[in-house]
Amino acid sequence: MDLFSYADEEDKNSGRGKNQPLADRMRPRTLDEFIGQEHIVGPGKLLRRAIEADRITSLIFYGPPGTGKTTLARIIARTTRTYFTDINAVTAGVADIRRVVEEAKQRQGMYEQGTTLFVDEIHRFNKAQQDALLPYVEDGTIRLIGATTENPFFEVNHALLSRSQLFQLHSLTEEALNGVLDNALHDKERGYGELCVNIEKDARAHLIRYAEGDSRRLLNALELAMATTPVGIDGTLHITLDVAVDSIQRRAVRYDKSGDNHYDTISAYIKSIRGSDPDAALYWLARMIDAGEDPRFIARRLVISASEDVGNGDPRALQVAISAFQALELVGMPEGRIPLAQATTYLAAAPKSNAAYMGINKALAEVRQQGHGMVPVHLRDKSYKGAEKLGHGKGYLYPHDYPNSYVEQQYLPDNVKGGFYQPKEIGYERHMKEYLNTIRKGNKQ
Repeated sequence: MDLFSYADEEDKNSGRGKNQPLADRMRPRTLDEFIGQEHIVGPGKLLRRAIEADRITSLIFYGPPGTGKTTLARIIARTTRTYFTDINAVTAGVADIRRVVEEAKQRQGMYEQGTTLFVDEIHRFNKAQQDALLPYVEDGTIRLIGATTENPFFEVNHALLSRSQLFQLHSLTEEALNGVLDNALHDKERGYGELCVNIEKDARAHLIRYAEGDSRRLLNALELAMATTPVGIDGTLHITLDVAVDSIQRRAVRYDKSGDNHYDTISAYIKSIRGSDPDAALYWLARMIDAGEDPRFIARRLVISASEDVGNGDPRALQVAISAFQALELVGMPEGRIPLAQATTYLAAAPKSNAAYMGINKALAEVRQQGHGMVPVHLRDKSYKGAEKLGHGKGYLYPHDYPNSYVEQQYLPDNVKGGFYQPKEIGYERHMKEYLNTIRKGNKQ
């Protein structure tokens, strides 16, 4: 092994560990210590099994900062029987790649030992640098582990991607961040377990919220809070909300994602969209983003509003909302605020109709009150064996055989009167209403 293992041994033997940043000291050393990313390293998951069996292939780790990409590489460094070396794409060039490859060839020839190369921030490599890696990844001279915060489908050579397994890491959940914080507070060897620390509930919630899924940011804030807070006369180090605010440089926002403010704010947001007030909708959107609300929750509500409040007043609203959701998943935050804002303003400024929403509610009420009426015989499927002998499909009028592709016939069960969908005289739905009225009137003439 190379730099990773050397640094670990130095810290262990020289006592310099306490002088390292807390985030570095608390870096998990084994998969059992690793918190979060259960979808790839949970019990029985593919990556965990591969690491434990030292059977990994070339890998690309993709995810936001502070989610465990480098940590997983370090864990692999401790468990693999191959020689482990690392370079940073910010400072390395083609010459460094050639050196690593040449050493790997010598190691393989002399000792029959493979080489694992970790490239941090691999998206910083240009095409020529990535191309220099490709043949040696392909022929097995090196086993590549790349880490990137950028979408690898845009930033990493497609040929390199096709020869690697891609694992996406997600921002840590509040539960995972609480686990990271507890470990730092209770670990006597690397954390603050030897001290008596009292962190207020509001202070903890503030640190967790504004860490925004980044464990490194959380631990850096905790370290600053600890370093700048004197021990009280009772021998306890008290971390208050004010200390937490100063440590993470974000003011406290009165917003509980499971409490009244959560529901009140999203209610104000949707009602502002429904009320065609883009400014108010953007304001409530900004409030939620600033408070650390899950952007996917916001995006889901936009999709609902696009059908419930805009509906056929502007059918494109649903496409815009879904596209914003997909864009958010693609780029993540903070850039995800932009498609969210675009969809928010589009929906707020669009013609509104709840006719489809009200129509399905009326239809459901009818079904639940009247039961399931019989399908009229002429509408039944006649394609399966024996159906025609039963008269299924007999008398069905094919609309495309008639003017305007419309012919009046019974489509509802005998005991159902209909009238569920009442299009409004607004936006695109006005044209839909005119069309329905025209073809029905023309059929009667």
